Amino acid sequence: MSGFEHFERDACQLEREILKRGIVLELDWDDAAGMRKLAREALQGGADHTQALLADPDARLRARGELFALGVLMLRVMEESADTGVHTHGGPAWKAFGRALIQEAQAEGKRVAPRVRNV
Repeated sequence: MSGFEHFERDACQLEREILKRGIVLELDWDDAAGMRKLAREALQGGADHTQALLADPDARLRARGELFALGVLMLRVMEESADTGVHTHGGPAWKAFGRALIQEAQAEGKRVAPRVRNV
């Protein structure tokens, strides 16, 4: 990602791409149970699962993998901005997915870094 002065821009661009994948996947960002199911898949499948989805010829499965990868990028932007003392956040789509990721990670007993806990 770019330098600290571009965290907000990066977050906006990632939000836009997350929204695009949500349209392809017909996601309801207000469906907390659906978001948690998606987050559970992302966390349990890990990088290998995401890579397999990204290589899939099916556009919907590829969009799913892209959404998971975009989630990783958004977390990275948030962590890097927090490390420089800048508070960065995404829009409604990221907040729905990010919140679900945090809830699922906590449900699995994983520690969530305090700086990204408040997505």
